[in-house]
Amino acid sequence: MQSRRATKRGGFTVVAPDWPYDDRSPEELREMPDEKLAGLGIAEILDHYDRIIGECPEEPILIGHSAGGVFVQHLLDRGLGVAGVAIDPAPTPGVRLGPHAIVSALPVFFDWGSWKKAETMSRSHFRNRFAQLVPDAQADALYDRYIVPTPGKVYWDGIVHKTPIRWDNPDRAPLLLIGGELDLIADASMTQAIYEKQSQAPSLTEIKIFPGRSHWTLLDPGWEDVADFALDWAGRNARPAKGRLVAETSAGPVPTS
Repeated sequence: MQSRRATKRGGFTVVAPDWPYDDRSPEELREMPDEKLAGLGIAEILDHYDRIIGECPEEPILIGHSAGGVFVQHLLDRGLGVAGVAIDPAPTPGVRLGPHAIVSALPVFFDWGSWKKAETMSRSHFRNRFAQLVPDAQADALYDRYIVPTPGKVYWDGIVHKTPIRWDNPDRAPLLLIGGELDLIADASMTQAIYEKQSQAPSLTEIKIFPGRSHWTLLDPGWEDVADFALDWAGRNARPAKGRLVAETSAGPVPTS
């Protein structure tokens, strides 16, 4: 993705591992997702990234989008990373949901048994909510290239098996929260609410809401502005480390049917 090119351009080494069982092409994954994907939950995903971070030669900067933005917060809460950037973070435990986030999640919760299924976003949902600024002529091609199934269990874990975040954690690295004014998946107001919670930590916490940007902000035109802002902030505010390494957690699309 463009964000990976930006990190390379900024002199960073990029580590962007997939979620477990998400290691084939989007087309293959949509047609036949791994049976184990349906049982994958937030705890397993966090442990997966924790292990990868532990194998890095230096403490990394953590950057995640959407669900990845939530994972970044959890990983920082574990004391990992020298800095974190959460871009358009999905619903985060302990933070009131935004109205757009509720509407976007309803298809998953209304799909009986979704807690044990791999859910795939519909084309109409992608076009109308996830990437509503994309020209209609390009929407299908982008969907085909990027959209993959996501376990419905990730959604249910946020309700039934919440993993709390210690907002005043003294060991949390600096954190930047980025939101989009026109985001119909992760409301800018919800990003603001997350910022207010995270500001309880003694380390630096800042927020930037980009005007005119959707949830597809890392692929919409002007993505360079978002990526450059995030990388510049992280580079300036990271706590001391031996080198510069970026671990970009895979967002995983917000699944809807």
